[in-house]
Amino acid sequence: MASIRHEIVIDASPEHIWEVLRDVGAVHERLLPGRVAGTRLEGDQRFLTFPDGHVIRELIVAIDDDRRCLAYSVVEGARPALDHHHASFEVRPEGDEAGRLIWTTNVLPHSRAAEIRVRMEHGAWEMKQAIEAAR
Repeated sequence: MASIRHEIVIDASPEHIWEVLRDVGAVHERLLPGRVAGTRLEGDQRFLTFPDGHVIRELIVAIDDDRRCLAYSVVEGARPALDHHHASFEVRPEGDEAGRLIWTTNVLPHSRAAEIRVRMEHGAWEMKQAIEAAR
């Protein structure tokens, strides 16, 4: 299994970053506006709709407020297609007025790791922009 880790410093308090991440039903409004057109929750499942109409179904595995950690798994609709996907976000303080977002993703097949890494890097940058704009 390939494990990909990406870290990015966000110029916002860790509390604010976590508040945005843990708002799992508002991805399209707070975390990835423009990238995600809609978010729908059904129990512990989250459906992300993209501007082209494509839908990804995710399982929200855990939301840990004490550790500021969110774990999720893409179970249907991954592009590229994956045999396995599990990811987590963690928010840590970074200095006095910023936070470090740590995004770890485990995927199969291994051959998709390079493409997933590029998507994570770009996605983290988009998240940083959205969170900083709303602080």
